[in-house]
Parts: sequence; structure tokens; C-alpha cells
Amino acid sequence: MVRTKASEDAYTAEPFLPERGGLPALREAAADCRGCPLHRDATQTVFGAGHQDARVMLVGEQPGDQEDRQGKPFVGPAGKLLDRALEEAGIDPSEAYVTNAVKHFKFTQAEPRKRRIHKAPNLREMTACGPWLAAELAVVEPELIVVLGATAGKALLGSSFRVTQVRGTVLEEEIHGRPERLVPTVHPSSVLRSDDREAAYRGLVSDLKVAADALS
Repeated sequence: MVRTKASEDAYTAEPFLPERGGLPALREAAADCRGCPLHRDATQTVFGAGHQDARVMLVGEQPGDQEDRQGKPFVGPAGKLLDRALEEAGIDPSEAYVTNAVKHFKFTQAEPRKRRIHKAPNLREMTACGPWLAAELAVVEPELIVVLGATAGKALLGSSFRVTQVRGTVLEEEIHGRPERLVPTVHPSSVLRSDDREAAYRGLVSDLKVAADALS
């Protein structure tokens, strides 16, 4: 398939999705996605990781600096904190499927070789990447989705989503044509930025315990 600038202008990943296949086929196709301009500056596509039959799917915002370099989701400091919180809440991280609403790292950089600063994806970019997330949900068919932060919530539930209003509750919504159960919570990176990191971490664990109870 010929990739053209028109595909980026259309802001949709839909033309890049494979016609059939499971997660390996999706991951291979996503590596060549040009559905929006974010691919230009990112090192690589960072697709989801985990078991195809996982009971729980965790959805974050986008890859960070370390994820962009390694090509895997949640391998940086926030990912390590999330794994610790999941274990404490009673969810085995190795049995979860983890992904992001946006598959390319969006950042600002004052100069080459300077630190790359995370920049939140906008609604148009989240919408463009939506077909990949819809495809992951269709293949994995999780019993529960853990929504990590406001951006992931808006990607799944619309622009009116406010994580502070619904965190730690079980929601039942139709997502990409499928009835889903969701538990929203904060993104683990917000815990790392918090002035009271311990309190923020306890709040994350408390929300994840709600998810663990919903799976039991």
C-alpha cells in the first residue's frame, strides 16, 4: 500500500489496519501507521503488549520517552510504579494487557539532544488513533478496562470525561460498539508529579482494588 500525505491529512488510522489477524498482525501493521503527523518525530510506533486473552486491559494516554525508545508500553518510571500498584491491589501485571490511546510519542524539544518534553495529544490525534484501540478491544475482549488518566478517558468516553468525578467507580458504557465495564483512575505519571506522592499512590492503589474486586 502506498502511504501518502493525504493519509495524514485525513487523521485516521483506518486505512492502515489489516483485514484479518490477531494482535501480531495488528502490531505489525501499526508499525507502518501514517494516520496522523505524530509518526514523523516519534522513534517508532508503541503498540499494546500482553496476553490476547487478558481479563483486564489498562489504557493510558501515549508512550513516554522511554517507551518511544524501547518500543514497549509502560516501561518507564510510571510503568514501574503502575506494576507495583497493581500487585498491591491484587492484579498480576503479567496477566494484563497494557496499551495507550495514542501509539506515537508527542513531545516538544527546544534543541536537538535536549530533553524531550511530553505534550498531551489533542482530540484529533486521539480520534485518528481510535481504530487501533478499537481493534485491540475487539481481539482481547477484556472483562474490564482500567482507564488511566483524563486523556485515555476522553479517548474512550468522550471529551466531557473528568477522571476526578468518576475515579474508583465501575462504569458500564458502550465503547466502539461493545458493552464494556470500566474503572477510571489517575495516570501513574501524575503520582510521580504529586506534591504528596504517598497519598497519590494510596489513591491509585485504592482505585485498582475496585478493579480487582470487579474481576473477582
